[in-house]
Amino acid sequence: MAKALLGYVGGSDPRLLAEMRRLQQRVQDLESELVRIQSENDALNAAAAHSETLLDGIDIDVPKAEPALT
Repeated sequence: MAKALLGYVGGSDPRLLAEMRRLQQRVQDLESELVRIQSENDALNAAAAHSETLLDGIDIDVPKAEPALT
């Protein structure tokens, strides 16, 4: 009776199995994309930290910007 209530009659539905495989592949693709983006973000953070340490000893005097003449 429980099988009939769940719609489980005589084996798995091939459409359901195909959809499950498609979703599992999508999850795997998204996980690999996340790992790639996290490593790229880590590299960018390291580069930004490195450039900040290079600029720490430099004192740049930037004059006050003047309005553009129209």
